[in-house]
Amino acid sequence: MSLLRCATSHRHRPSISLLSAWSEPLLPLRSYATQHQSDDPRLKDLGKQLHNEYAVIKDHYVTPKFPVVLAHGLLGFAELQVAGGWLPAIHYWRGITDALRANGVEVITAAVPPSGSIEQRAEKLAHGIAKVAQDKSVNIIAHSMGGLDARYMISHLQPKNVDVRSLVTVASPHRGSAFADYLFEEIGQDRLPSIYKFVEGVGMDTGAFEQLTRRYMTENFNPQTPDDPTVRYFSYGAMTDRPPLFSPFRHSHRIITDLEGPNDGLVSVASSKWGSYKGTLVGVSHLDLINWTNRLRWTLRKWTGQGETFNAIAFYLDIADMLAKEDL
Repeated sequence: MSLLRCATSHRHRPSISLLSAWSEPLLPLRSYATQHQSDDPRLKDLGKQLHNEYAVIKDHYVTPKFPVVLAHGLLGFAELQVAGGWLPAIHYWRGITDALRANGVEVITAAVPPSGSIEQRAEKLAHGIAKVAQDKSVNIIAHSMGGLDARYMISHLQPKNVDVRSLVTVASPHRGSAFADYLFEEIGQDRLPSIYKFVEGVGMDTGAFEQLTRRYMTENFNPQTPDDPTVRYFSYGAMTDRPPLFSPFRHSHRIITDLEGPNDGLVSVASSKWGSYKGTLVGVSHLDLINWTNRLRWTLRKWTGQGETFNAIAFYLDIADMLAKEDL
């Protein structure tokens, strides 16, 4: 399949939010005084701002020497079968896997428990890589919570049959998320057991949620999870303007903006930084990063003459190109 076919066949489908249930307030939203971003001193900490560097697919990308593992985030999946296989499967990495393979990249799509703890997810990640890579060295590209799973696997599990050469995290909450803090504060300790019971009753784990708070990440996870000096660490963050009224990220974006600064609707730029920070994608949401782009939004931009500024497929092809140029 050509890169062009990969790009056109997977662009502009209606977006489905993986985290819509966690993006609606459980109680009336508290009053948070939002500061205009133009006056926000935290904008100075964005690093390199990437505005339209990934708007279109280039003619050529270099292929990395090692296979690439794609690690999904919270409530994610590698492939989701719908209606017993009667309907086309839904892919977390929409079109991205096909495009990488079309460019000669050996791709491994890992599947871990959607809402399991970091420890549970990391163990499954290690098993999945070992089973497919078969002792080959690998590069990991992880979205959101997938970056935490990979860090834990590399530093704590250290599987002998998995040789990780690099980890690229994309909007991973390395310092937690203020929205996770908000949810637990609003739910309250008294009601938490009943909510967990409901979640577990529908077959989901609950271990991930409290681990995404800022306190857990900064006081527990990070101090206990040092980087492996033999692994190269890279990261990207993203930020978007306040989402429209009916966006599932509208409330979370406002809360994170007040408490952490620029963000993509779920993870702040400040929390995304780890290792060598490659830059901040401007005007890109948490779901845009995995090609779950809102078709209506891009159509409106086109009507107003603005055009597209971000193509997720071009972004991941460029990450692979960057890894190749780093001799990885």
